[in-house]
Amino acid sequence: MRSMIAQRGLSLATNSAPRSAACRAIITSHRDFKSVVPAQQRGLTSGVAARAGDIGAMLSGLKKALGQAGSAASPAAGAVLSFSDTAPSWEQLEEIVRAQEREHGVNFLAPDLDNGPTHPLALKRTFGSSEPIRVKLYRDHAAWCPYCQKVWLQLEEKRIPYVIEKINMRCYGDKPASFMAKVPNGLLPVLEIDGRVVTESSVIMGLLEDAFPDHKPLLPPKGSEARARAEALMRLERRFFGTWLEWLCSGWGQPAAQAGFERTMDAVAEALQAEGGPFFLGADISLVDITFAPMLERANASLAYYKGFFIRGKGQWPAVERWFEAMEARPTYLGTRSDHYTHCHDLPPQLGGCYMSDAGEPWAAAIDGQDGSSWRLPLAPLGPAALPEPYSVPENPPADRLEAAARMVANHKPIVRFALRGPGRPGARPVSAPLADPTAVPADAPAPAVDAALRHVVHALLAGVEAKQLSKDHALLVAEGGASWPGSFQGSDVFAAAEYLRDRVGVPRDMRMPAARQLRAHLNWLIDSLRPAAA
Repeated sequence: MRSMIAQRGLSLATNSAPRSAACRAIITSHRDFKSVVPAQQRGLTSGVAARAGDIGAMLSGLKKALGQAGSAASPAAGAVLSFSDTAPSWEQLEEIVRAQEREHGVNFLAPDLDNGPTHPLALKRTFGSSEPIRVKLYRDHAAWCPYCQKVWLQLEEKRIPYVIEKINMRCYGDKPASFMAKVPNGLLPVLEIDGRVVTESSVIMGLLEDAFPDHKPLLPPKGSEARARAEALMRLERRFFGTWLEWLCSGWGQPAAQAGFERTMDAVAEALQAEGGPFFLGADISLVDITFAPMLERANASLAYYKGFFIRGKGQWPAVERWFEAMEARPTYLGTRSDHYTHCHDLPPQLGGCYMSDAGEPWAAAIDGQDGSSWRLPLAPLGPAALPEPYSVPENPPADRLEAAARMVANHKPIVRFALRGPGRPGARPVSAPLADPTAVPADAPAPAVDAALRHVVHALLAGVEAKQLSKDHALLVAEGGASWPGSFQGSDVFAAAEYLRDRVGVPRDMRMPAARQLRAHLNWLIDSLRPAAA
């Protein structure tokens, strides 16, 4: 799937070629892995598992499991209720969004992508400057690639004017011929500066520091003692990366791998304290923090999901907790930050598989919304110690719901079309990312029903479920069998479409994490409303 909403939002797709020996060409997951490998062999690594079973069956099993994320298995078509076409029109919903935007002092429908805060939909960034644009960044569509995130964050922190071209990762789509002509190996990220093509994130980041010295230097001067410390910390980041993947991707020697990772985390915490924090070089962000950020973010998500282990939220490394909070205080980082769900399903196709431990199972269920509460209303409050996903930015549920509603309203036609892939047909050319299906064929017949159902979801986001259901004209009405009101629809295809959409809301590509959790939960409200009480 290239994009759920073309260039403008909702999509869940990506790429980036393997970056280490741990990144292999096969995809596995704890669910499909267990379905094809006998219980006594579950300690095998993903690579061995792939050789032990049929890869096609594994992918099929994984896609089936992910299609059920956030709810119990879909009921049979005859068991789903019919519902009323009583939601406001898209035009009416847009009027409500604009009124609420004025009330909250925000602009989600038409943000300033050129000059405003970091935004994943931006294709040009000028930061209010009139200087010539010398830089073009090629990054992945879905914002899964950690190496793209590093360069993206550096450009935002330095406020270097640049333009963006988004390229598929191999695990969810093809790369355009024009890009492959410039970069035959297809690797991301890529930078064009003054017409020169540069690859490899570390080379790109060093070049940007040298070429734009007047744009907020992010490294100490060359030859200084502080620069030597920064370079040593960069080596520590590579050690962190290695010990994280050694534990995450293999089933062998788990206790030793965990101990090695914890020793590395002790070193990271000590490094953060050495200059007084909250950042690695002291009070302000540097290229060291930007280099660490994508990997610490992904390790934080994946170890919670696959190992039941928390880098953040339990106070084991207070300096690391403070670092995350300092990063989340920066709009530049928040604009690139993903969430646990997105990472835990975008990492396996990039790494070749992640090994699920027994301790991870309950936390994986919570992150996937399969625990019966995490993706259902009322949502638990966010906070810096809220598990499984700590988040230190002060919560504002009305604004979060508004952001989700605005994204839906602004792109409702492509979103409806995308959701119709749920009751449609799988694509003829599957890709390795289970949540991506770029050649899927949407079902046409249920389009009016899916459109009506998603308008109910947006209205619930804007009005609140309780107020909506008390509404005389716009409540969601459901009934078994034939409906007793005009303009009603059968819910079976809507059920499949809502599940498909819910499981493919990507962060940050589509919206920020607090808004995404609201959208997923409100889609589950629709799904549960269409499910008979006995189902």
